[in-house]
Amino acid sequence: MSVWDGLTGQAEAVASLRAAAEAPDGSGSMTHSWLITGPPGSGRSNVALAFAAALVSGGSDDERALAQVTARTHPDVAVLTTQRVIITIDEIRTLVTGSYYSPSVGRYRVVIVEDADRMTERTSNLLLKALEEPPERTVWILCAPSEADLIPTIRSRVRSVRLRVPDIESVADLLVARSGVDRALALDAARQAQSHIGMAQRLATSPNARDRRRRTLDTVLRIRSVGDAVLAAAELMAVADEDAKSITQERDAEERDAALRSLGVEPGGTVPPALRSQLRVLEEDQKRRATRSLRDGLDRILVDVMSLYRDLLLMGLGAATEPVNLSMRDQLDRALPMVPPASALEVLDAVGLARRRIAANVAALLALEALLVTVARAVR
Repeated sequence: MSVWDGLTGQAEAVASLRAAAEAPDGSGSMTHSWLITGPPGSGRSNVALAFAAALVSGGSDDERALAQVTARTHPDVAVLTTQRVIITIDEIRTLVTGSYYSPSVGRYRVVIVEDADRMTERTSNLLLKALEEPPERTVWILCAPSEADLIPTIRSRVRSVRLRVPDIESVADLLVARSGVDRALALDAARQAQSHIGMAQRLATSPNARDRRRRTLDTVLRIRSVGDAVLAAAELMAVADEDAKSITQERDAEERDAALRSLGVEPGGTVPPALRSQLRVLEEDQKRRATRSLRDGLDRILVDVMSLYRDLLLMGLGAATEPVNLSMRDQLDRALPMVPPASALEVLDAVGLARRRIAANVAALLALEALLVTVARAVR
């Protein structure tokens, strides 16, 4: 098994990274700062981990190295996966300090920063100093949706590798191989996720996730008035909250139990006052993660709404394109006479505006209400 197996639809990127990992020292194929870009769900993190495994193992297909890197246990690979809305300067400072150590067992020391677009300018400038003069055996791998998400001075010091959006068939093949789900379900999940691998995996394996998505679209299709829009906004907030809790609650409980065990506190026991500050730090981190999870859940809802009106727009224009929401074809057909192409375009613009507002910390409920009022007005 190759470390590159399982990277769906990224043949060109894999070829470039593989050549770099296998290149002799001093060759032009290898550099010490990389930027992997691609749309959400294209597999940026998986590509970065595979590249790291190839680098530390000298380019060989080392399954053990990949397993260690994926489990975040390889001594020469550091991975920053933030659970917050932004990456803090202290997190980057810790990575920079560790980047100056020599590799212990591998060919390189590799530092991966997922969601590098979540760095503030001050944090980016701290990282910039490490990229300008990296140690000889250290490789930085940054991941972001696009080059434009990073400051120009960082972009000028990295080599970019762009990932493609994999096709639906390839994502479905991956889901069948990885999870053993029925192929028809895998195709439907890949289509609804618009080839976002992580979301397709979730839709294919979680009936609750599929139910929440269907509930979202049913709610939007029922809107006929401003009153409906206000009620629908509250319902979508509840859906996003349920989605966020389904992702974070179990993990939060496991982390708290592990923390109590490490502090020597029996399950159900009272935490001594001297140890409560350590638990408060954990609780604060979990609250930040919950904030990000809720925001990500809202964005997933907005992407689903966008897919709905994208389908209505293309159907209204007579485009010979398969709908994203093919399983809801009957409902789309019924909604089509009420949503002409111009109205569908208006809603799509409103969805984009809502996403920007939520990203800018506008109250999510207000942003949703404004969007869904536009939906109500678009229905004739």
